[in-house]
Amino acid sequence: MALISLKSLGVTMSAPLFSNLDLIIGAGDRLGIVAANGRGKTTLLRCLAGDLAATSGDITRTRGLRVGHVEQSVPGAQLDRSFHQVVADALPPEQLGSELWRVDVVLDSLDVPEDMRDRPMRALSGGWQRLALIARVWVTDPDVLLLDEPTNHLDLAKIGQLETWLNALPREVPVIIASHDRAFLDATTNRTLFLRPEESPVFSLPYSRARRALDEVDASTARRFERDMKVAQQLRRQAAKLNNIGINSGSDLLTVKTKQLRERAERLEDAAVAAHRERSAGAIRLANRGTHAKVLITLDDAAVETPDGALLFRTGKRHICQGDRIVLLGRNGVGKSRFIAMIRAAIAEPGSEQNIKVTPSTVLGHSDQALSGIGADATPLAMVSRRFEIGEQRARSLLAGAGVAIEMQEQRIAALSGGQRSRLMLLVLRLLNPNFYLLDEPTNHLDIDGQEALEDELLKHQASCLLASHDRSFIRAIGNRFWLIEKRRLTEVDSPEGFFRSVAATER
Repeated sequence: MALISLKSLGVTMSAPLFSNLDLIIGAGDRLGIVAANGRGKTTLLRCLAGDLAATSGDITRTRGLRVGHVEQSVPGAQLDRSFHQVVADALPPEQLGSELWRVDVVLDSLDVPEDMRDRPMRALSGGWQRLALIARVWVTDPDVLLLDEPTNHLDLAKIGQLETWLNALPREVPVIIASHDRAFLDATTNRTLFLRPEESPVFSLPYSRARRALDEVDASTARRFERDMKVAQQLRRQAAKLNNIGINSGSDLLTVKTKQLRERAERLEDAAVAAHRERSAGAIRLANRGTHAKVLITLDDAAVETPDGALLFRTGKRHICQGDRIVLLGRNGVGKSRFIAMIRAAIAEPGSEQNIKVTPSTVLGHSDQALSGIGADATPLAMVSRRFEIGEQRARSLLAGAGVAIEMQEQRIAALSGGQRSRLMLLVLRLLNPNFYLLDEPTNHLDIDGQEALEDELLKHQASCLLASHDRSFIRAIGNRFWLIEKRRLTEVDSPEGFFRSVAATER
């Protein structure tokens, strides 16, 4: 049974985000929406929720349908409310007295600890805030659930917890997920919509299988377009020859034939569909200046501690060598970010960290979760041109190539979208021309094309790096060594899969 039907739906801002979209959403659907940053995913969800009118086309909903829309951020007015209050506020006033128990049922289903429920939202991590938004919508008992980037700010444990929760929901409630998390989409969806300006294909497959099917369709379309263009060109050449003969001979028959050939060529050209070309959100390019040193960093049983001196773990004797792409595995709070900060300090000030020795030729490229390396108050143009002492024209060209449009280059960096700031940070890393990358959650805010471009660049340049990430697809693609932190020890493991399984098992 169709709960929501879309007919020829389209939204145009400065350019079409999507058009002629036909889609039926019914019971049992777990639909993933995939598109590049800024290409219409959030807009489509707002249309489905009834919060935004489409530019063209129609949306039909069954009578009385309750649509629950989980947006990306907590409204400012809710930040001083407690976790429990934010969820309870979503109930109608007449239910607050008699049905407040519903809040605890939802919080229990999401495994929210008792001590977390009374904390104000502004004191919670981004991950807990995201779960509060989901609980706030689910407590209203919606008939359709819309999720906008639900894994943003979630660690692997909470992602696994969310996957388990979604897969346990009643099948009659459709779930529509806009996300850049490839592994999450594979685990939670059974249909995939690739949102495009012209024609948006839908496959009854989870993301990875749908992506392979889409690549085959695009390749077939490209071959057919090339073939049709060749045939049209041949028809025009034949028409030109006949036209010359007809003029010289005065033959009316040849003139008619010439016209027919040209008309056939025009029909072919008008009907031919070019293969989809994604409008780039900005190129991602890295660099690797290289080094003759085989060993870049030596760890001699270094102690990783909290700022107040409590031991988190010891490293044992380890080496980070040229060509290593080491992924740190471990649950939140075990010290991954603290360890990365220690390595950074040891490179910046040799001898400042005990039992960490850095080869002098090591040149660092560092990015943290907050993207603090690009600041917030400066403009992209001022930051790039001054920091790297390049002319304004060169800086503008580099920024435009990285996806920061001319009109955004003299606005504060804080005004950029998350995707734009991530690409700006990666441009800074490229200009630093490092030979060792230290990356903490580098795929945050990057769309799937950006994630794949970053993977390709790290592999193409054989970059040496140490990174922490909650993106399982990225970890699998990049890592060639894996360091697991647990029980206050760092050990090397052959694969991340055992850690992924252990996290998933504890969340069931």
